[in-house]
Amino acid sequence: MPKFLITGGAGNIGSETVEKLASFADNFVVVVDNLLTGNVNKIPTSVHHNIKFIKADCNCFNDIGSIFYAYQFDYVFHYAAVVGVKRTLANPIMVLNDVEGIKNILNLSKNTGVKRVFYSSSSEVYGEPVEFPQNEKTTPLNSKLPYAIVKNIGEAYLKSFQKEYNLDYTIFRFFNTYGPNQSTDFVVKKFLMAALSHQDITIYGDGSQSRTFCYVDDNVEACYNAYKTNDVINDVVNIGNDNEMSVLQLANTIISITHSKSKIIHLAPLEEGDMTRRLPDIRRMKELLGRNLISIEDGVKKIIATL
Repeated sequence: MPKFLITGGAGNIGSETVEKLASFADNFVVVVDNLLTGNVNKIPTSVHHNIKFIKADCNCFNDIGSIFYAYQFDYVFHYAAVVGVKRTLANPIMVLNDVEGIKNILNLSKNTGVKRVFYSSSSEVYGEPVEFPQNEKTTPLNSKLPYAIVKNIGEAYLKSFQKEYNLDYTIFRFFNTYGPNQSTDFVVKKFLMAALSHQDITIYGDGSQSRTFCYVDDNVEACYNAYKTNDVINDVVNIGNDNEMSVLQLANTIISITHSKSKIIHLAPLEEGDMTRRLPDIRRMKELLGRNLISIEDGVKKIIATL
């Protein structure tokens, strides 16, 4: 029975990853989350009985160390992190403390026989990019903000532990991922809930900043396939969608889908952290996925169906 640890497993992507792994009865999944932004109700413990939830903080060695030694994991998905642009900008020291969590996870993994660590990095490591689409091998990492720097440090630790201790890893650079378990702190769910209640939708600046939006099922399936097929070992892969659209287009799309009477209100631009453009090169992800990606229209409808 393979044993998995999912840190940050009460979050948007983490909880859906738990669902995917636990859907195979032979797997045993331990979920760790400090519930800073996660919600235990997102973890499908009532559906699957091969899940164990433990409230703990990866940044505290005494918390996470005893869990590693008790369960002797085969694989670790380290998804725990302080997330959200406004939250990370407002709490830079809290963000930087996540480096301790990365070190704890890697030290414990190499000391307890973990076979591979899967790490949630971020499109933020590219910073304000100089190449489009953003390619894992050729686009320079232009990190400046604490959240992006921590993700970049995490990548460096993984590479160093592999070189020093032969601990295998896979780095997922996540671009905007949305789904039913996403909190309303994030743009798609925020816009959708406002539209469904016919409330104003607020946008920072003129809304011309572009993003790509990946439905969580595409994210989880591609990442799971990287594990299952032993692909992307000791390497990096962008995980996202390559359909680029402006934030203003996103708002109008959601208003159209929901037949909402919401009005779009423009706020002052954020002083920092709101990159002008993101567009990933996802050729490798498409190979992992082996099917077409879910469109923003279909993804939003899937979320509505769960409400």
